[in-house]
Amino acid sequence: MRILITGGAGYIGSHVIKAISKSIKNPEVLTVDNLSTGHKEAILYGKLVVGDVRDREFIRKILSEFSPDVIMHFSSLIVAPESVEKPVEYWDNNVGGMISICSELLPLLKRKRVRFIFSSTAAVYGNPDKVPVPEHAPVCPTNPYGETKLACERILYNLSYAEPNFSFVSLRYFNAAGADPEGELGQSSPNPTHLILRALKVAKGELPLLEIYGVDYSTPDGTCIRDYIHVSDLADSHVLALRYLLDGSESNIFNVGYGRGYSVFEVVRVVEKVVGKEIKKRITGRRPGDPEILLADNSKIKRVLDFSPKYDDIEFIVKTAWNWEINRRF
Repeated sequence: MRILITGGAGYIGSHVIKAISKSIKNPEVLTVDNLSTGHKEAILYGKLVVGDVRDREFIRKILSEFSPDVIMHFSSLIVAPESVEKPVEYWDNNVGGMISICSELLPLLKRKRVRFIFSSTAAVYGNPDKVPVPEHAPVCPTNPYGETKLACERILYNLSYAEPNFSFVSLRYFNAAGADPEGELGQSSPNPTHLILRALKVAKGELPLLEIYGVDYSTPDGTCIRDYIHVSDLADSHVLALRYLLDGSESNIFNVGYGRGYSVFEVVRVVEKVVGKEIKKRITGRRPGDPEILLADNSKIKRVLDFSPKYDDIEFIVKTAWNWEINRRF
């Protein structure tokens, strides 16, 4: 089976490649990545071709020569606050990349069936009226990042109706965190935006302090609440989605989270427990586009894909991230 992975040199894509190599018999994996935020050292299995999926000539050549049976699409800009400041860049990269891939995929779909797994986000829900939020909840993103991911989902939905040889699963991630328990992979970023990694970099002395964005939310301690899922459990959900599509099942959308949440202050306390010291913090104003509470209703993925997470423990999540951070390989 030939699997094309876009953005496979990134945080989540690299963990998915490792999960595939351990779960799928004799996969032929090809990663396409422009290495703008990814690392070639993160690709433990398969081959890498450096290039941008928005380059039509480049992606046309890849699809024609490699002829994938499966495409897993991770290439994306993902920082919600940044998307508010740079909306055109996000639409160009995220939606432009999806249009490029799907356009150049059309000739291949005339000859064979292709399954597509999309890296989406809970940001499509915006500020949901009900939490935990189910997949059938209204979608109303509060930032361009979420808008672009929702637009990509709609492209896939339309394509699945137009092309009988095409089916997809969109996985709406909640907050990916942690690192490979075996220590081979993790999140490598000099200026991360994710709460846990920023807090760990403060503990390590690489950042001066941790900014707390808003303490006036309608939550028990005034800070935002999020559903943190270990990246290895998230990676395993892609293997389950792949098997689901290979069984001939219909296109579908699934939340990927644990269904429980932790506030910013709660996460910081866990970080301080793991690193064994208090970290320097500063309270500042809310960031534009930040939802107050975002928790997954994961009953559908458990029921349909038999998703059974192994690492639903916030302290374990932080410990694996800290282990990676102090022993980082790249």
